[in-house]
Amino acid sequence: MVAQSTERFVRERANDRCEYCRLPQSFAAQRFQIDHVHAKQHVADDSLENLALSCGRCNGCKGPNVAGIDPISRKLIPLFNPRKQMWEEHFAWDGPKIIGLTPTGSITIHVLKMNDVSAVALRAAIMRMGRF
Repeated sequence: MVAQSTERFVRERANDRCEYCRLPQSFAAQRFQIDHVHAKQHVADDSLENLALSCGRCNGCKGPNVAGIDPISRKLIPLFNPRKQMWEEHFAWDGPKIIGLTPTGSITIHVLKMNDVSAVALRAAIMRMGRF
């Protein structure tokens, strides 16, 4: 649990959007969570440089993971770190689907299930409204 002032800063910095899948908080049923980019079980770090705003799906799928195994190459690939990396360098949009531009982007999409059917459908609906 982080201090309210820290949570407020993290939410404002993220513009109230999940820093992984970019879902706006206003379209989520549950309040977004403050994610420890490097989980507390690995590093006890509540600094702003280790905190990101995350929707429930991304946070639940990410868990304590900092990497994923590429299903084809079987190599260990680090997950996207919103504090150290630019979203646009690792991801792009294909309509409501998120496309990986790098191995890090691709493995993050895979581990966080960012293109789950329900996530894509929600983004498509938000895009049709012109609010994404």
